Amino acid sequence: MSTGLLSEEELSALQEAVEDGSIAVDTGYNTRVRVRKHDLASEDSTLGINVGAIEMINERFLRLFRLGLVEVLRSTPKIAPLKSEIVRYGDYLKMLKPPLSVNMVRMNPLRGFSLIVIEPQVIFQSLDVFFGGFGTSGMAKGPLPLTRLFTPTETRVISIILEVFYRSLKEAWAPVLKLDLELANSEINPQFAQIADENDLIVLSRFEIENSKDKFIDLVHPYASLKPIRDVLRSRVQTGDGNESSEKVWRDQLREATYEASLELQVMLGQVQTTLHSLQNLRIGDVLYFKKPDTARVNICTIGTFDAEVGVVDTQMAIQIKDALDVTGQVKTR
Repeated sequence: MSTGLLSEEELSALQEAVEDGSIAVDTGYNTRVRVRKHDLASEDSTLGINVGAIEMINERFLRLFRLGLVEVLRSTPKIAPLKSEIVRYGDYLKMLKPPLSVNMVRMNPLRGFSLIVIEPQVIFQSLDVFFGGFGTSGMAKGPLPLTRLFTPTETRVISIILEVFYRSLKEAWAPVLKLDLELANSEINPQFAQIADENDLIVLSRFEIENSKDKFIDLVHPYASLKPIRDVLRSRVQTGDGNESSEKVWRDQLREATYEASLELQVMLGQVQTTLHSLQNLRIGDVLYFKKPDTARVNICTIGTFDAEVGVVDTQMAIQIKDALDVTGQVKTR
């Protein structure tokens, strides 16, 4: 058998030289090390893209997307999210059959373009509901021609769906990243929407309508566009944007509960520096001299909180707060 590099005679001569010791083989290299195969041409999909974080964002998006569609279609669509996955762009294109509503969207500040792919049956169903139907009379029977274009009315319905999609997606991403979405181009054949090379990785999020594999909306991010924010996605994603009514009620109740908490307040009129020897030798009647500061330090639970002036109101000792202190004990700037 020839390797294309050495002939049979050369291989035999090399083997004989190794066996008789004329060629040293014990040169200090560790030949017992176990080797793991690594393909430099492949891209590791585990380097920081938190798919779980993407799924949490998708769940929030889906809730907002449903509410948005109810406002424009007056119908509650049954949409279920599938598990987000990382696949190669070429493999994803093989899954699609035109015609489709393929929309290339720039999601600033993310790099490159993302895809929003809407299956035609979703458009036909939305069109039927938009004009007062039940979402069944407009369904296409059988496959559509590959070059079939969308009518102006269907294009308008696509625009309505995309507007709700943009608004919901921006709000869902708000706790993580402020997005600005802009439609760059629309096609019916996904082969013309080259957002990445065929061997590049993408993050695919699919939303099925009424649990049907034939009716779906896909959101596709190039893997490279999410890499710059992998640290943000790796960290914990908030479950809300802080504006939910339930969170406001909980925050108000927590504030009211803290108002009833008891705190120990101490007013430090002054401090004396002395030694342990002098302190042990003190007797009744001894006088300690110290310089009275301009203000007294007010401690709450042993933490310096205010500077105050000490005085008298009627027959009671009182303080008048002058300045608030920060955590380092310095006066806060106003």
